[in-house]
Amino acid sequence: MKVPAEFDNIRPFEPEELPQAFSRMLADPQFRQVLAFALPGVPFEKVRDKMLACKTNFEFQLSFCYGFVQLLIDKLTTGCDMDASAIDKDGRYTFVSNHRDIVLDSGFLDKLLIDAGFKTTCEIAIGDNLLSLPWVKDLVRVNKSFIVRRGLSPRETLTASKLMADYMHFVINEKHDNIWIAQREGRAKDSNDRTQPAILKMMAMGGGKDSIVNKLLRLHIVPLSISYEYDPCDFLKAKEFQQKRDNPDWKKSAEDDITSMQTGITGYKGRVHYQCAPCIDAWLGTISHDTPKTEVFDIIAKHIDHEIHRNYRMYPSNYIALDMLEGGDTHAGHYTDNDKAAFTKYLDGQLAKIDLPQKDEPYLTERMLTMYANPAINFINATK
Repeated sequence: MKVPAEFDNIRPFEPEELPQAFSRMLADPQFRQVLAFALPGVPFEKVRDKMLACKTNFEFQLSFCYGFVQLLIDKLTTGCDMDASAIDKDGRYTFVSNHRDIVLDSGFLDKLLIDAGFKTTCEIAIGDNLLSLPWVKDLVRVNKSFIVRRGLSPRETLTASKLMADYMHFVINEKHDNIWIAQREGRAKDSNDRTQPAILKMMAMGGGKDSIVNKLLRLHIVPLSISYEYDPCDFLKAKEFQQKRDNPDWKKSAEDDITSMQTGITGYKGRVHYQCAPCIDAWLGTISHDTPKTEVFDIIAKHIDHEIHRNYRMYPSNYIALDMLEGGDTHAGHYTDNDKAAFTKYLDGQLAKIDLPQKDEPYLTERMLTMYANPAINFINATK
Protein backbone atom coordinates (compact mmCIF):
# COMPACT_ATOMS: atom_id res chain seq x y z
CA MET A 1 0.00 0.00 0.00
CA LYS A 2 1.22 3.48 -0.91
CA VAL A 3 1.29 5.69 2.21
CA PRO A 4 0.79 9.40 1.42
CA ALA A 5 4.05 11.36 1.56
CA GLU A 6 2.58 13.82 4.06
CA PHE A 7 3.00 11.14 6.75
CA ASP A 8 6.67 10.37 5.98
CA ASN A 9 8.12 12.12 9.05
CA ILE A 10 5.85 10.47 11.61
CA ARG A 11 4.89 7.02 10.29
CA PRO A 12 6.62 3.67 10.94
CA PHE A 13 9.11 2.51 8.34
CA GLU A 14 7.68 0.83 5.27
CA PRO A 15 9.03 -2.65 4.34
CA GLU A 16 11.35 -1.28 1.63
CA GLU A 17 12.97 1.03 4.23
CA LEU A 18 13.73 -1.73 6.73
CA PRO A 19 17.11 -2.93 5.33
CA GLN A 20 18.67 0.54 5.74
CA ALA A 21 17.18 0.94 9.22
CA PHE A 22 18.48 -2.50 10.25
CA SER A 23 21.97 -1.63 8.96
CA ARG A 24 22.05 1.62 10.96
CA MET A 25 20.88 -0.13 14.11
CA LEU A 26 23.30 -3.04 13.78
CA ALA A 27 26.21 -0.62 13.34
CA ASP A 28 25.41 1.21 16.58
CA PRO A 29 27.53 -0.01 19.56
CA GLN A 30 24.81 0.80 22.10
CA PHE A 31 22.18 -1.14 20.14
CA ARG A 32 24.58 -4.09 19.97
CA GLN A 33 24.79 -3.98 23.77
CA VAL A 34 20.98 -4.05 23.94
CA LEU A 35 20.96 -7.10 21.66
CA ALA A 36 23.48 -8.85 23.91
CA PHE A 37 21.18 -8.19 26.90
CA ALA A 38 18.00 -9.23 25.06
CA LEU A 39 19.52 -12.32 23.43
CA PRO A 40 22.23 -13.57 25.79
CA GLY A 41 24.59 -16.10 24.29
CA VAL A 42 23.36 -15.68 20.72
CA PRO A 43 26.22 -14.80 18.32
CA PHE A 44 25.89 -11.33 16.80
CA GLU A 45 26.23 -12.70 13.25
CA LYS A 46 23.23 -14.97 13.79
CA VAL A 47 21.16 -12.07 15.13
CA ARG A 48 22.23 -9.87 12.21
CA ASP A 49 21.29 -12.47 9.59
CA LYS A 50 17.93 -13.11 11.24
CA MET A 51 17.17 -9.38 11.39
CA LEU A 52 18.14 -8.72 7.78
CA ALA A 53 15.87 -11.61 6.73
CA CYS A 54 12.79 -9.79 8.14
CA LYS A 55 10.79 -8.39 5.23
CA THR A 56 8.02 -6.63 7.20
CA ASN A 57 7.63 -4.84 10.52
CA PHE A 58 5.34 -7.62 11.74
CA GLU A 59 7.99 -10.23 10.88
CA PHE A 60 10.49 -8.23 12.95
CA GLN A 61 8.05 -8.19 15.87
CA LEU A 62 7.49 -11.94 15.63
CA SER A 63 11.21 -12.71 15.22
CA PHE A 64 12.57 -10.40 17.93
CA CYS A 65 10.03 -8.45 20.01
CA TYR A 66 7.71 -11.35 20.85
CA GLY A 67 10.50 -13.51 22.29
CA PHE A 68 12.05 -10.60 24.19
CA VAL A 69 8.72 -9.66 25.78
CA GLN A 70 8.09 -13.31 26.69
CA LEU A 71 11.54 -13.38 28.32
CA LEU A 72 10.60 -10.32 30.41
CA ILE A 73 7.28 -11.90 31.38
CA ASP A 74 9.00 -15.11 32.47
CA LYS A 75 11.74 -13.31 34.38
CA LEU A 76 10.09 -10.20 35.81
CA THR A 77 6.39 -11.00 36.32
CA THR A 78 4.34 -13.71 37.97
CA GLY A 79 2.01 -13.79 34.97
CA CYS A 80 0.81 -11.46 32.23
CA ASP A 81 -2.56 -12.01 30.57
CA MET A 82 -5.36 -10.27 28.73
CA ASP A 83 -9.13 -10.65 28.52
CA ALA A 84 -10.19 -9.53 25.02
CA SER A 85 -13.52 -11.35 25.05
CA ALA A 86 -15.45 -8.06 24.75
CA ILE A 87 -14.10 -7.36 21.24
CA ASP A 88 -13.91 -9.17 17.90
CA LYS A 89 -10.38 -10.30 17.06
CA ASP A 90 -11.12 -9.69 13.36
CA GLY A 91 -11.89 -6.01 14.03
CA ARG A 92 -9.46 -3.10 14.00
CA TYR A 93 -9.40 -0.82 17.00
CA THR A 94 -7.87 2.25 18.61
CA PHE A 95 -6.90 1.05 22.08
CA VAL A 96 -7.00 3.97 24.53
CA SER A 97 -5.42 2.93 27.82
CA ASN A 98 -4.09 4.17 31.11
CA HIS A 99 -0.31 4.56 31.00
CA ARG A 100 2.02 2.87 33.47
CA ASP A 101 5.24 1.99 31.62
CA ILE A 102 6.89 3.96 28.80
CA VAL A 103 7.86 0.90 26.75
CA LEU A 104 5.99 -2.13 28.04
CA ASP A 105 2.39 -0.90 28.04
CA SER A 106 2.36 -1.25 24.26
CA GLY A 107 4.99 -4.03 24.20
CA PHE A 108 2.90 -6.35 26.35
CA LEU A 109 -0.22 -5.44 24.35
CA ASP A 110 1.36 -6.47 21.03
CA LYS A 111 2.40 -9.82 22.47
CA LEU A 112 -1.00 -10.41 24.08
CA LEU A 113 -2.87 -9.55 20.85
CA ILE A 114 -0.85 -12.21 19.02
CA ASP A 115 -1.62 -14.73 21.78
CA ALA A 116 -5.33 -13.84 21.56
CA GLY A 117 -5.42 -14.70 17.86
CA PHE A 118 -5.31 -11.22 16.33
CA LYS A 119 -3.72 -11.21 12.87
CA THR A 120 -1.84 -7.97 13.52
CA THR A 121 -0.45 -5.96 16.42
CA CYS A 122 -0.70 -2.15 16.93
CA GLU A 123 0.78 0.99 15.56
CA ILE A 124 2.02 2.78 18.67
CA ALA A 125 1.86 6.52 19.44
CA ILE A 126 5.17 7.59 21.01
CA GLY A 127 6.40 11.06 22.00
CA ASP A 128 9.51 12.35 20.24
CA ASN A 129 10.91 13.39 23.66
CA LEU A 130 11.78 9.69 24.13
CA LEU A 131 13.69 9.43 20.87
CA SER A 132 16.90 11.34 21.59
CA LEU A 133 19.10 8.40 20.52
CA PRO A 134 19.17 7.68 16.76
CA TRP A 135 19.02 3.90 17.20
CA VAL A 136 15.98 4.22 19.50
CA LYS A 137 14.18 6.31 16.88
CA ASP A 138 14.99 3.70 14.22
CA LEU A 139 13.92 0.85 16.49
CA VAL A 140 10.52 2.30 17.37
CA ARG A 141 9.75 3.05 13.71
CA VAL A 142 10.72 -0.51 12.80
CA ASN A 143 8.45 -1.63 15.65
CA LYS A 144 5.34 0.03 14.13
CA SER A 145 5.45 3.28 16.10
CA PHE A 146 4.31 6.66 14.84
CA ILE A 147 5.76 9.82 16.31
CA VAL A 148 3.93 12.40 18.42
CA ARG A 149 5.75 15.72 18.27
CA ARG A 150 6.13 17.52 21.60
CA GLY A 151 7.26 20.96 22.73
CA LEU A 152 5.85 22.88 19.76
CA SER A 153 4.37 26.36 19.50
CA PRO A 154 0.54 26.54 19.55
CA ARG A 155 0.39 26.94 15.78
CA GLU A 156 2.83 24.06 15.19
CA THR A 157 0.90 21.90 17.67
CA LEU A 158 -2.31 22.47 15.73
CA THR A 159 -0.67 21.44 12.44
CA ALA A 160 1.03 18.40 14.01
CA SER A 161 -2.21 17.30 15.71
CA LYS A 162 -4.15 17.48 12.44
CA LEU A 163 -1.47 15.43 10.68
CA MET A 164 -1.48 12.79 13.42
CA ALA A 165 -5.27 12.57 13.42
CA ASP A 166 -5.31 12.10 9.64
CA TYR A 167 -2.67 9.39 10.01
CA MET A 168 -4.65 7.55 12.71
CA HIS A 169 -7.75 7.50 10.49
CA PHE A 170 -5.55 6.24 7.63
CA VAL A 171 -4.17 3.41 9.80
CA ILE A 172 -7.60 2.15 10.87
CA ASN A 173 -9.52 2.61 7.63
CA GLU A 174 -6.88 2.16 4.89
CA LYS A 175 -4.06 0.10 6.41
CA HIS A 176 -6.54 -1.92 8.50
CA ASP A 177 -4.21 -2.02 11.49
CA ASN A 178 -4.77 -1.35 15.20
CA ILE A 179 -3.53 1.66 17.18
CA TRP A 180 -2.43 2.04 20.79
CA ILE A 181 -2.45 5.49 22.37
CA ALA A 182 -2.29 6.55 26.02
CA GLN A 183 -5.30 8.35 27.44
CA ARG A 184 -3.11 11.34 28.31
CA GLU A 185 0.24 12.86 27.44
CA GLY A 186 2.82 11.14 29.64
CA ARG A 187 2.18 8.74 32.51
CA ALA A 188 -0.13 9.62 35.39
CA LYS A 189 2.57 9.79 38.06
CA ASP A 190 0.03 9.27 40.86
CA SER A 191 -1.89 6.55 38.94
CA ASN A 192 -5.07 8.65 39.09
CA ASP A 193 -5.91 7.81 35.49
CA ARG A 194 -7.95 10.40 33.60
CA THR A 195 -8.48 10.75 29.86
CA GLN A 196 -7.45 14.13 28.53
CA PRO A 197 -10.26 15.52 26.33
CA ALA A 198 -7.46 17.05 24.22
CA ILE A 199 -6.52 13.53 23.05
CA LEU A 200 -10.07 13.01 21.76
CA LYS A 201 -10.12 16.49 20.19
CA MET A 202 -6.95 15.57 18.32
CA MET A 203 -8.52 12.34 17.03
CA ALA A 204 -11.58 14.25 15.81
CA MET A 205 -9.38 16.58 13.73
CA GLY A 206 -9.09 13.74 11.20
CA GLY A 207 -11.78 11.86 9.30
CA GLY A 208 -13.00 14.60 6.96
CA LYS A 209 -15.98 16.91 7.42
CA ASP A 210 -18.45 15.22 9.74
CA SER A 211 -19.74 15.32 13.29
CA ILE A 212 -17.38 14.67 16.20
CA VAL A 213 -19.19 11.44 17.05
CA ASN A 214 -19.08 10.11 13.48
CA LYS A 215 -15.37 10.85 13.18
CA LEU A 216 -14.60 9.07 16.46
CA LEU A 217 -16.83 6.16 15.39
CA ARG A 218 -14.45 5.52 12.49
CA LEU A 219 -11.59 4.94 14.95
CA HIS A 220 -13.43 2.16 16.85
CA ILE A 221 -12.14 3.15 20.30
CA VAL A 222 -11.64 0.41 22.89
CA PRO A 223 -10.92 1.52 26.49
CA LEU A 224 -8.11 -0.70 27.79
CA SER A 225 -7.25 -1.17 31.48
CA ILE A 226 -3.65 -2.01 32.37
CA SER A 227 -3.01 -3.27 35.90
CA TYR A 228 0.50 -3.87 37.27
CA GLU A 229 0.82 -5.36 40.74
CA TYR A 230 4.09 -3.47 41.23
CA ASP A 231 5.37 -0.46 39.29
CA PRO A 232 9.18 -0.65 39.01
CA CYS A 233 9.29 3.13 38.45
CA ASP A 234 7.28 4.01 41.59
CA PHE A 235 10.36 5.31 43.43
CA LEU A 236 11.45 7.37 40.40
CA LYS A 237 7.98 8.93 40.18
CA ALA A 238 8.02 9.70 43.92
CA LYS A 239 11.46 11.28 43.52
CA GLU A 240 10.08 13.48 40.71
CA PHE A 241 7.26 14.64 42.99
CA GLN A 242 9.74 15.84 45.61
CA GLN A 243 12.02 17.44 43.02
CA LYS A 244 9.07 19.41 41.61
CA ARG A 245 7.83 20.29 45.10
CA ASP A 246 11.24 21.59 46.17
CA ASN A 247 11.99 23.33 42.87
CA PRO A 248 8.95 24.33 40.78
CA ASP A 249 11.27 24.97 37.80
CA TRP A 250 12.69 21.43 37.85
CA LYS A 251 12.32 19.60 34.53
CA LYS A 252 13.04 16.01 33.56
CA SER A 253 16.06 15.50 31.30
CA ALA A 254 16.45 13.08 28.38
CA GLU A 255 18.66 11.00 30.72
CA ASP A 256 15.78 10.79 33.21
CA ASP A 257 13.51 9.41 30.47
CA ILE A 258 16.11 6.80 29.52
CA THR A 259 16.48 5.79 33.21
CA SER A 260 12.69 5.40 33.46
CA MET A 261 12.61 3.29 30.30
CA GLN A 262 15.41 1.03 31.53
CA THR A 263 13.93 0.70 35.03
CA GLY A 264 10.47 -0.06 33.66
CA ILE A 265 11.78 -2.77 31.36
CA THR A 266 14.14 -4.47 33.82
CA GLY A 267 12.20 -4.08 37.10
CA TYR A 268 9.91 -6.61 38.79
CA LYS A 269 6.21 -6.10 38.03
CA GLY A 270 4.43 -8.94 39.85
CA ARG A 271 1.12 -9.81 38.19
CA VAL A 272 0.08 -7.92 35.04
CA HIS A 273 -3.41 -7.91 33.56
CA TYR A 274 -4.94 -6.26 30.48
CA GLN A 275 -8.72 -5.94 30.18
CA CYS A 276 -10.49 -4.77 27.03
CA ALA A 277 -13.82 -3.02 27.55
CA PRO A 278 -16.37 -3.22 24.72
CA CYS A 279 -15.70 -0.91 21.77
CA ILE A 280 -17.50 2.37 22.47
CA ASP A 281 -19.08 2.61 18.96
CA ALA A 282 -22.56 1.60 20.15
CA TRP A 283 -22.32 3.85 23.21
CA LEU A 284 -21.30 6.84 21.05
CA GLY A 285 -24.63 6.47 19.28
CA THR A 286 -26.43 7.32 22.53
CA ILE A 287 -24.96 10.85 22.70
CA SER A 288 -27.72 13.31 21.87
CA HIS A 289 -27.26 15.20 18.59
CA ASP A 290 -28.01 18.49 20.31
CA THR A 291 -25.23 18.06 22.90
CA PRO A 292 -23.05 21.22 22.77
CA LYS A 293 -19.70 20.59 21.05
CA THR A 294 -17.93 21.99 24.09
CA GLU A 295 -19.34 19.15 26.20
CA VAL A 296 -19.02 16.18 23.83
CA PHE A 297 -15.33 15.50 24.48
CA ASP A 298 -15.77 15.71 28.26
CA ILE A 299 -18.69 13.25 28.12
CA ILE A 300 -16.68 10.76 26.03
CA ALA A 301 -13.58 11.13 28.22
CA LYS A 302 -15.68 10.46 31.32
CA HIS A 303 -17.11 7.28 29.74
CA ILE A 304 -13.64 6.01 28.79
CA ASP A 305 -12.45 6.69 32.35
CA HIS A 306 -15.39 4.75 33.80
CA GLU A 307 -14.66 1.77 31.52
CA ILE A 308 -10.95 1.78 32.40
CA HIS A 309 -11.60 2.13 36.13
CA ARG A 310 -14.22 -0.62 36.38
CA ASN A 311 -11.95 -3.03 34.51
CA TYR A 312 -8.87 -2.68 36.69
CA ARG A 313 -7.52 -5.89 38.19
CA MET A 314 -7.15 -5.22 41.92
CA TYR A 315 -4.22 -6.63 43.90
CA PRO A 316 -3.63 -6.75 47.68
CA SER A 317 -1.09 -3.90 47.28
CA ASN A 318 -3.87 -1.54 46.12
CA TYR A 319 -6.08 -2.17 49.15
CA ILE A 320 -3.16 -2.20 51.59
CA ALA A 321 -1.96 1.18 50.30
CA LEU A 322 -5.46 2.63 50.63
CA ASP A 323 -5.83 1.43 54.21
CA MET A 324 -2.34 2.69 55.12
CA LEU A 325 -3.18 6.13 53.69
CA GLU A 326 -6.50 6.25 55.54
CA GLY A 327 -5.02 4.84 58.75
CA GLY A 328 -7.61 2.08 59.04
CA ASP A 329 -8.46 -1.46 57.97
CA THR A 330 -11.64 -0.90 55.93
CA HIS A 331 -10.37 -3.11 53.11
CA ALA A 332 -8.57 -5.75 55.19
CA GLY A 333 -10.80 -8.44 53.72
CA HIS A 334 -8.82 -8.14 50.48
CA TYR A 335 -5.40 -9.00 51.94
CA THR A 336 -3.64 -11.00 54.64
CA ASP A 337 -1.12 -10.03 57.31
CA ASN A 338 1.56 -11.66 55.16
CA ASP A 339 0.46 -9.57 52.16
CA LYS A 340 0.79 -6.40 54.25
CA ALA A 341 4.19 -7.39 55.59
CA ALA A 342 5.46 -8.15 52.08
CA PHE A 343 4.14 -4.86 50.68
CA THR A 344 5.63 -2.84 53.56
CA LYS A 345 9.00 -4.49 52.97
CA TYR A 346 8.70 -3.75 49.25
CA LEU A 347 7.96 -0.05 49.92
CA ASP A 348 10.96 0.22 52.27
CA GLY A 349 13.19 -1.25 49.57
CA GLN A 350 11.92 1.18 46.93
CA LEU A 351 12.28 4.13 49.29
CA ALA A 352 15.91 3.16 49.92
CA LYS A 353 16.63 3.55 46.18
CA ILE A 354 15.76 7.26 46.22
CA ASP A 355 18.87 9.44 46.27
CA LEU A 356 18.05 13.05 47.18
CA PRO A 357 20.02 15.56 49.27
CA GLN A 358 17.01 16.56 51.45
CA LYS A 359 15.18 13.25 51.28
CA ASP A 360 11.68 13.66 52.77
CA GLU A 361 10.80 10.07 53.63
CA PRO A 362 7.26 10.67 54.99
CA TYR A 363 6.36 12.64 51.83
CA LEU A 364 7.95 10.08 49.49
CA THR A 365 6.15 7.23 51.29
CA GLU A 366 2.82 9.06 50.97
CA ARG A 367 3.43 9.60 47.25
CA MET A 368 4.13 5.90 46.64
CA LEU A 369 1.14 4.80 48.71
CA THR A 370 -1.05 7.17 46.69
CA MET A 371 0.15 5.55 43.44
CA TYR A 372 -1.11 2.18 44.62
CA ALA A 373 -4.25 3.48 46.35
CA ASN A 374 -5.67 5.58 43.50
CA PRO A 375 -6.59 2.60 41.27
CA ALA A 376 -8.48 1.09 44.23
CA ILE A 377 -10.32 4.38 44.86
CA ASN A 378 -11.28 4.67 41.20
CA PHE A 379 -12.24 0.98 40.95
CA ILE A 380 -14.48 1.21 44.03
CA ASN A 381 -16.19 4.35 42.69
CA ALA A 382 -16.70 2.83 39.23
CA THR A 383 -18.16 -0.44 40.52
CA LYS A 384 -20.51 0.88 43.22
